[in-house]
Amino acid sequence: MDFAHSSSSNGSWNRLCNVVEYSGIFDSEFRQPHSRCMENTRVALRKSIAQVLDQRDRTNIWLNGLAGVGKTSIAFTIAEEMKAAKRLAATFFFSHKHAQKAAVIIPTIAYQLALAFPRIREDIVKAIENDDSLLSPGKSHADQMRELVIKPLQTLRFREEPYAIIIDALDECFSSEEAARLVTLLTDALAGPALPFIHIIFTSRPEAHISAAIPSSVHEILLTTRDQDSIQDVRFFLRASLDKTRTIHPAVFGEPPFPWPTEGEFETLVYKAGGLFVYAAMTMNFISSAGHHPQERLELLLRERPTVGADIDQLYRQIIATSEDPLAHCRMLASIIHLDRPLPLAELQELFYADRRSLAMMLEAFSPVILNDGVGHVEIYHASLRDFMDDPLRSKQYHVDAAHANEHLACCCLDFITRQDFIRTRTILVSPLSYPYPYQTWCIHLHYAYPSGKLRNVLALFTNTTLRYWLQTSSPKDPYLAHTVLIARKACLSLNWIRGPSDIVVAWRLHKGCKEFAKKAQEANIRRYYTKSNHIKSRFSDYCW
Repeated sequence: MDFAHSSSSNGSWNRLCNVVEYSGIFDSEFRQPHSRCMENTRVALRKSIAQVLDQRDRTNIWLNGLAGVGKTSIAFTIAEEMKAAKRLAATFFFSHKHAQKAAVIIPTIAYQLALAFPRIREDIVKAIENDDSLLSPGKSHADQMRELVIKPLQTLRFREEPYAIIIDALDECFSSEEAARLVTLLTDALAGPALPFIHIIFTSRPEAHISAAIPSSVHEILLTTRDQDSIQDVRFFLRASLDKTRTIHPAVFGEPPFPWPTEGEFETLVYKAGGLFVYAAMTMNFISSAGHHPQERLELLLRERPTVGADIDQLYRQIIATSEDPLAHCRMLASIIHLDRPLPLAELQELFYADRRSLAMMLEAFSPVILNDGVGHVEIYHASLRDFMDDPLRSKQYHVDAAHANEHLACCCLDFITRQDFIRTRTILVSPLSYPYPYQTWCIHLHYAYPSGKLRNVLALFTNTTLRYWLQTSSPKDPYLAHTVLIARKACLSLNWIRGPSDIVVAWRLHKGCKEFAKKAQEANIRRYYTKSNHIKSRFSDYCW
């Protein structure tokens, strides 16, 4: 046995495993709770998709529709069925909830191919051994696709079973250009004759840049809120969910439970939901909220007469209006939406230390549209809530723009940093791999923030106290903090910030801090590392490179 080769192969496989974006894999624990189709729903649609996937050709599918029509649930259910049939090649489910990077898409697909087809794992590992830069962020996607996917798959070209690769939520990709390039790369590369039959399923909203990139030969399926099958499926979902609510509340509905709701109330609810599954799901979250009478919550939803079906904006406004302090709680909600990444409840309570009570009240009032089990990350239930809050024409008096949300977050981050005592600060600084969220992202929120008087005061305090301690304590071998100060300096030197002498003083302190960080790095003979560190450059590329 060639032990040296085995060791090299294991090392290359481990390198691949280390760059995989596990949140992109459809059934990953990072994506809990998983969204799947309810039993006996979407039956006709799933059957039509299965017919295409059973064909021994390379017909691809583009499943598109407005936010909330159930695209991800359908994609997840199809992936489950294909995996059970041992015909799922790979998946990548995009999400704003995770800090996914473009550079890891192809390696993540290759990793799944190696697991689905053990025969080609060695070919993938050899490709990594032969090119040390193959997994690097700067490697072209075309090269990665050729070496990690196409060449290994050619070994399987005589297989007769058709397989599937599922790419969900293209519209949540990093940019419209990246989404278009990914579509072109996958459809062109997997169309070759020397490959097994692989169908690609794309899902997205019907956005122009994605539509332009989808080849005309792709089988398009448009989901609408007016489709009769969708409306019937939503009706089925609401009926089953209301029956479950009725059954688990014997103190309210009796035992055995009496009929509820009335036919008139049910039909109005069905009309309001239209064919929008997310509307129906959040309606049930609202009606069955703990500590509330289901009938009272239902009456509250039905109080406003529907003008059109599937009016999710009206639903969001109704839920927000139940809050004791809608405007303050919307500011908190906007801050959570604009976090650089989702955080657990305990970290949110530390970040929003001065607003802990408001946070708790907001999470309770908005529980129908926020996922929070007290253990995992606190996240919005659906991306449509982000769209609603970001659009002033939709959220109206509840709108909080990105600049003010980031101003609040920057203040909270800087407040967290400056209230740590020296012992706690030193503990944090000597453990650079575990920097708390405020240390990692204060500069990013500052970069996008509205320059309010409060933020200026908090930043002045930081530069006059904590920044000095950073310069004394942080290791020159870790450039992370230096780059956060570099980004802050760039923001504070802009015309938006400089309004008076005190602002010039703050900018000068940041500039001086940058120079001292650089001097420390030079003295430690690690200037090249300081300026070229790949993970730092990747993390902050949008702000200072």
